[in-house]
Amino acid sequence: MGEITAEVLVSRLAEWGVDTVFGIPGDGINGIMEGLRRNRDKIRFVLVHHEEAAAFMATAYAKTTGRIGVCLATSGPGGIHLANGLYDAKLDHVPVLAITGLQESSVLGTAYQQEVNLDRFFADVSEYNQIIMNPAQLPALVDVAIRTAYARRGVAHLTIPNDIQVAPAGKDPYQTVAPVVAPSTAPIYLAPAVRPRDADLRTAADVLNGAEKVAILAGIGARGAGALLERVADTLGAPIVKSLSGKMVLPDDSPYVTGGLGLLGTKPSEDLMEDCDALLMLGTNFPYTKFLPKPGAAKVVQVEIDPGRAGTRIATDVPLVGDVAATLEALLPLLERKEPKHLRRYQEKVRDWNERMRSLESADRDPIAPQYLAAQLDTLATDDAILTCDSGTIATWAARHWRIRGRREFYLSGTLATMAPGLPYAIAAQLAHPGRQVLSLIGDGGFAMLMAEFSTAVRYRLPVKIVVNNNNSLGQILWEQMVLGFPEHGVRFGEPVPDYAAVARACGGFGVHVDKPGDVPGALRDALAYDGPALVDVAVDPNEPPLPASVTYEQAKKFAASFLKGQPHQAAIATTLFRDKIQQLKG
Repeated sequence: MGEITAEVLVSRLAEWGVDTVFGIPGDGINGIMEGLRRNRDKIRFVLVHHEEAAAFMATAYAKTTGRIGVCLATSGPGGIHLANGLYDAKLDHVPVLAITGLQESSVLGTAYQQEVNLDRFFADVSEYNQIIMNPAQLPALVDVAIRTAYARRGVAHLTIPNDIQVAPAGKDPYQTVAPVVAPSTAPIYLAPAVRPRDADLRTAADVLNGAEKVAILAGIGARGAGALLERVADTLGAPIVKSLSGKMVLPDDSPYVTGGLGLLGTKPSEDLMEDCDALLMLGTNFPYTKFLPKPGAAKVVQVEIDPGRAGTRIATDVPLVGDVAATLEALLPLLERKEPKHLRRYQEKVRDWNERMRSLESADRDPIAPQYLAAQLDTLATDDAILTCDSGTIATWAARHWRIRGRREFYLSGTLATMAPGLPYAIAAQLAHPGRQVLSLIGDGGFAMLMAEFSTAVRYRLPVKIVVNNNNSLGQILWEQMVLGFPEHGVRFGEPVPDYAAVARACGGFGVHVDKPGDVPGALRDALAYDGPALVDVAVDPNEPPLPASVTYEQAKKFAASFLKGQPHQAAIATTLFRDKIQQLKG
């Protein structure tokens, strides 16, 4: 058989270093599947159960490797299913290529079965978005798509009619009327070394040197610059706050770290934002402006690779456009050493906060405290473990009770904050890092959405460990309703409670259900020791609130109002809150 256009596509992906494609076959991509079959020694195709999961896996693959993630879906509904995972990539600024099928070019525009204008559908999510209408366009458009995804840190989309997929490779069926030939391109991308101007660095140093109480807010953009970040903090005597997505930038036991910020953050970090007179923001587009210094209260220096994002959250006195590591290397020699009085004050606050958190990790509480579950997982996991997490209350427990140490990593849907990526993220991370321990701490709501992918993990013999924090509810929404002053409504799933451990066993993996605190450590040890995919379904206290670091008067008033208006579980919630306070006082 002669070479078909789909082979050119797949071969070029391999030349870019792509080794994995996630997706589901369909009649709109049969030609691409044949291209993958003919090149199966170069690229592995990972068959999933839902295209949304394929897009999440591609996103996680990009997050955990720094290389482009690739997902594949058929025309129409298959392509539509990719959208949520692709928006996750877009909002967290990671390179992903989505490839979709399209009806034969001769019937486009005739309302053919499953015909959807996927190029229009993906117009908002994509940085690059093209229909392949001529075999001669490949491989050049693959090169442009991937380079654009890397350069703009986002999604590229190619959609290919299925007659083009199987057309002879390189064939140009049309007469050339302009003085052009198909471009000859190469699978090469050179990342620019971005460093701010010397004058801007000097201005930033003047601001930081002139301040008495500097704070640093570091996001995922500071990844890989941890040692430099600590040197800057040491020089300026500045405590470091980490965004949730940037949790793995520095170990949680670093003497400079105060923890996270916002509803999932710590009281020391919250106090620091109110107390500082200068804020150095590094690789973060932290969205919750309520927790940042009030306008005019602090001078702001922001290091941001995208000049369009500098100053979008808070008025920035000195925007530094550059890579965090390159910028800090250039900035450090300009900084003057400060007395660590400010830093020491916050180190003491952090010690007090950590004691409060440890007091909530008690094994004595029945029903099981979610804080205890997260802490036990933290204790038993290896120092190079990769943890993926879902959105909701589970993110609070991970933020506060999963501690970064050694080579640990942490991934979640940071900006989109969508439900359901925890399990697909874990599968992709395990495929990308086969020698490392990969765990997922996920809520029952998120797990139920894409739980069929546990079967994917079993089929590929991936030793991922899934821990379901099962409160049988949409816990985050429950508490959000109450903080608005409304009694909860429509957020608890009720009876019968699904047995997710049985689902895991039915798929061919390890599954165990736990509802007693004393059984948690043993169940986790058994799962971690199991040679294959394992799931621990833990019935946690459904009335444990993910309280912010400090509760405002207005929040407390509305919380009380929800009780007065008929909150159906007020006795259980009040009891849990009382026990939390007792534990903290005992601690």
